[in-house]
Amino acid sequence: MIKKQFSLLFLIFTFSTVFISCSQKKLKTEKLMITTKEGQTFYVDAEIARTQEERNFGFMERKKIPDGTGMLFIFEFDQKLSFWMKNTPHPLSIAYIDSNGIIREIYDMTPFSLSSIESTVSVRYALEVPQGWFLKNNITPGDKISLP
Repeated sequence: MIKKQFSLLFLIFTFSTVFISCSQKKLKTEKLMITTKEGQTFYVDAEIARTQEERNFGFMERKKIPDGTGMLFIFEFDQKLSFWMKNTPHPLSIAYIDSNGIIREIYDMTPFSLSSIESTVSVRYALEVPQGWFLKNNITPGDKISLP
């Protein structure tokens, strides 16, 4: 009986450790340059989410996302995209970006919200940053981002 309880506790501990470590795992980053219509440049160190699993998990469970960082979601083809904030405690802003690197739309997202934030046009990329970062840097639709 004790051996069985120990085995169960060991399994729970192992699963919890793996889940927690995966939830905090950072992806490979690239420095992306954003150029405004006025010619100003800004940089964001973006984690790159290329696979379905990486895109599905995104910033979930991350309590703090530092200013000047973000996550770029890369999709295989142009499409209307939809994001939500399930299990995401940090407020974010999202930019929907077309295949030419032009920011088409920017939205703010509410922590833990299950409401979908949808693009109104087909795009290839989405960039999430701490909420207000685009506004603070005067980055608006029509600005261009360098893509990996």
